[in-house]
Amino acid sequence: MANAVRSLLCLSLLAGLVAGAPQIASAQKYPDRPVRIILPLGAGGVGDISTRIVADKLGEKLGQRFIVENMPAAGGIAAAKAAISAPADGYTLILFTGGVSSSVPLYKDLGYDPLKDFAPISSMGYFDCLAVSNGESQYKSLQDFLKASKEKPGTLNVGVISGGGVQMLTANYLKQTAQADFVIVPFKTTPDAIIALLRNDVQMVIDFYAALKGGISDGKLRPIAWMGPTPSPALPDVKTADQQGAKGLRAQSWNSYYVKAGTPPAVIATINKALHEVVADPGVKKRLLDLGIDSRASTPEQMDAQMRGDIKLWTDVIEKAGIEKR
Repeated sequence: MANAVRSLLCLSLLAGLVAGAPQIASAQKYPDRPVRIILPLGAGGVGDISTRIVADKLGEKLGQRFIVENMPAAGGIAAAKAAISAPADGYTLILFTGGVSSSVPLYKDLGYDPLKDFAPISSMGYFDCLAVSNGESQYKSLQDFLKASKEKPGTLNVGVISGGGVQMLTANYLKQTAQADFVIVPFKTTPDAIIALLRNDVQMVIDFYAALKGGISDGKLRPIAWMGPTPSPALPDVKTADQQGAKGLRAQSWNSYYVKAGTPPAVIATINKALHEVVADPGVKKRLLDLGIDSRASTPEQMDAQMRGDIKLWTDVIEKAGIEKR
């Protein structure tokens, strides 16, 4: 009887090994064909350009083409559904941005769960929002602006783009942490917001560095505060909002690579290792920094913690601001 039991156990173990063999072999030789990167953003923007820079280098490292496919749509829904429909084999990656963590509490039905449907690989880089004033205005620092907003409640305006995007939520986050009283004014595009700033229709604009870089370079815009936890290497002399009266404000934006949940850990480890090498490359770091991106890779566990923490952060901001779900 004991021999029979042992035989059954051996047969069961052998069957498990045989069943898992194709997946193990596949992971060991990954990648053996081109890899697709689904991008929930349009062509030509910072996210698109930076992804293509990294994709080319990943291809060089791993010996296969990494092909970027643009699928822009609100909340990254179209891109996420395309990635979910693909096999969990590592041949379809998706780039998530910090906007995904704000979309989770903002939408009634996002159509996917980034924590359950996907597995993180690594961050690619961080690019926090920047507050700017008119280069000729009296607001030479965020402290100046916050002081004026408290002295004359409701009289100052802050321009942002995308009604439910990170920029608008960051403006609300600033109001809450600094206990300031200003009006948030949404615009369709960054140029529209900048024109309003130059006309003094708004007194501050919050957006990403890449969108404001031109105006900063020619002196029309004055950078007065980073919204992230530390000053960005893009403008290291500009203080953070936390350092200027908005205590505790930590609004980080990031780009990160994910795959469908269930992808073999060995495949994730292969891509993670290659990404660490790519974003540490001095040439890549310089090209990304020119776009306002501080290139930094992470472990999958660190990226998972970042996503979960940001979902909680934006959930709290949205609830306190009374923003209705879409």
